[in-house]
Amino acid sequence: MSVSLNKFISSQGICSRREADRIIEEGRVLINGKIAKRGNRVEPDDKVVLDGKNISQRQKTKGKKTKKHTYLIFNKPRGIITTTDLREPANVISYIDYHKRIFPVGRLDKDSEGLLLMTDDGEIVNHILRAKHGHEKEYIVSVNKPLEKEFVEKMQAPMKILGQKILPVKVERLGRDTFNIILTQGLNRQIRRMCNNLGYKVKTLQRVRLMNLYLGDLPVGKWRYINASELARLKSLIEE
Repeated sequence: MSVSLNKFISSQGICSRREADRIIEEGRVLINGKIAKRGNRVEPDDKVVLDGKNISQRQKTKGKKTKKHTYLIFNKPRGIITTTDLREPANVISYIDYHKRIFPVGRLDKDSEGLLLMTDDGEIVNHILRAKHGHEKEYIVSVNKPLEKEFVEKMQAPMKILGQKILPVKVERLGRDTFNIILTQGLNRQIRRMCNNLGYKVKTLQRVRLMNLYLGDLPVGKWRYINASELARLKSLIEE
């Protein structure tokens, strides 16, 4: 039975479906020797090649042994780019240098830091990234000037970003120029754009939580495995 190409790539533990679509659009994937396009489907006997490497071989071993997935939390430093493209010198994969292929769940822009979930489980990525599921992401943000009295109210009011209305957010003032914000979607540079709309520029932006996963006191640039209870809770939230 055939499957969509982006789902096939994701199921091989290479990247998320969203990232797979980008890779396909860049012309880096071949199916039976021909450059693939978004929307292509993969048959069981098709040969799929990514960046010159045959990834369809993995399909043959499916069913022999249940794959044990990897899940780790990484405290991404500023300057590291959330991409699996090894041609980018500052890519997150080379920085972590993990012993097997893993990829990030979602993105943190180059100038942001904090919690990044890394895994080789393509299916869990797709559940987490779908905005309709309402999964929370929490950030601590500092801006370039003192917050005005109505800042929280204005940030929580209906707002448009990139031509679309954003989903409701939760905002709490933490200090003179610092606040906490919880999102359930991830538009491109959403928090920075929201602040710009109100006349502020972001100085620092740190993700401290993804769903039930917390950054805690993990040092910048370091990673840890998520524990069994965290994984069980994460999967239960995805299934809700």
